[in-house]
Amino acid sequence: MHKIWESSEMDYSWLRILLIGGGCVGIGYILGRKPLNFRAIIKRGVTRKSTLNASPPSYDGKTDLHEIEQVAEFMEDFKMVLVVRNDLKMGKGKIAAQCSHATLGLYKKLFYRAPKALQRWEMCGQVKVVTRVDSEEELLLLQNRAKTLKLPTHITIDAGKTQIAPNSRTVMAILGPCDIVDEVTGDLKLL
Repeated sequence: MHKIWESSEMDYSWLRILLIGGGCVGIGYILGRKPLNFRAIIKRGVTRKSTLNASPPSYDGKTDLHEIEQVAEFMEDFKMVLVVRNDLKMGKGKIAAQCSHATLGLYKKLFYRAPKALQRWEMCGQVKVVTRVDSEEELLLLQNRAKTLKLPTHITIDAGKTQIAPNSRTVMAILGPCDIVDEVTGDLKLL
């Protein structure tokens, strides 16, 4: 009789393992089906789905399409040029970080205002060319030239926590058709 009790207890432990395992699989499946945005839940009490359905943010107070969007329909070769201020004597890592900020800043500006232009650039392999200038004045002149040609730009302004003074303009990103971008940056030297 004692042996029967041991075998039934053993069967019970397997059943317990199966139930716990099945419960874990079920919970994992439920959580995996609908990923939660914990930051949004904590801050606003909403889920990821409601944040995705939110209206697009407006950049510079505008929601209209950027002029470059019209050009993207008939011009094929797009590129991004990053113009680095060489006079700041930034280290290689700092330059890489500032170029990343400029790239992302311009991308965010154009995400809703020029999606076709971004798509054209992505289809071209997301070409990025890094050039240099020797002063802030030269950087601002290039930005004005780009604006007259209706090219979107973004200038990164550093917080000044590491190598350079706060509010220093470090890198400018320009995106557009290769021929038009070259009218602005074609004479610059590569970094």
